[in-house]
Amino acid sequence: MRNRLVVISVFATALSFANIFAGQDRAQTTHEPAALKAHSSAADHNISGVWNAMRGNYDTASWSKGNPPMTPWGQAQYDAAKPSQGPRGVSLSETTDKVYKCVPPGMPYIYLQLFPVQIVETPKKVIEIFESDHIVRFIYTDGRKHPAKLKPSYYGHSIGHWEGDTLVVDTVGLNGKLWLDRVGHPDSVQMHITERIRRVDDKTLQVDFTFDDPKSYLQPWTALMRFRAQPKWDIQEDVCTDNIAFESFEK
Repeated sequence: MRNRLVVISVFATALSFANIFAGQDRAQTTHEPAALKAHSSAADHNISGVWNAMRGNYDTASWSKGNPPMTPWGQAQYDAAKPSQGPRGVSLSETTDKVYKCVPPGMPYIYLQLFPVQIVETPKKVIEIFESDHIVRFIYTDGRKHPAKLKPSYYGHSIGHWEGDTLVVDTVGLNGKLWLDRVGHPDSVQMHITERIRRVDDKTLQVDFTFDDPKSYLQPWTALMRFRAQPKWDIQEDVCTDNIAFESFEK
């Protein structure tokens, strides 16, 4: 059985998506990915396996380097947030981070949870099985488009296509009820997330994010995460309400 307390100590400060951000021309971004590339053969890619976020895959100094440029609305949301981590961190009893109340983390916050994710490739979809509350995310790779009418949800609707060894994922339809990360960066229903997921080497998976949310930010911005392969791990049962006991560590 894996030692969860060790994992918690490792990730105590590695919790912000704002480690890397760069302006991009919003006019070049859309809510649909570029025309689908020729279908890649299975031999071109392999991101399957159990993965756990790596220590140091965030630049924690970014908190002192500033934040992605926000709109007045986004800045107001950020200022009102009371995160448990970062330079503005408060105690768990004071935080307004809903994840500590067992609200679903949503996308992309789910990647910041302390537990691993298993990725399974199939011919028509890629499935992410998160150990955290056994949340399952489907990324459809069968050429479909986003539905014309989407009911906003915590994880949105995700479609993807392969560009060689890279899975390009396009997610819309988020409900904007949560933050992007543990330090309180805002999110809205206008959020559009692009991920580029690829295996850097046999042991390393990298996810490059582009966040485009004109209600919250003045321009699109980027971030990345890296994950370490854990071939001997299996996804275990994790229930959020059982973990509330961690709050007692502060007492």
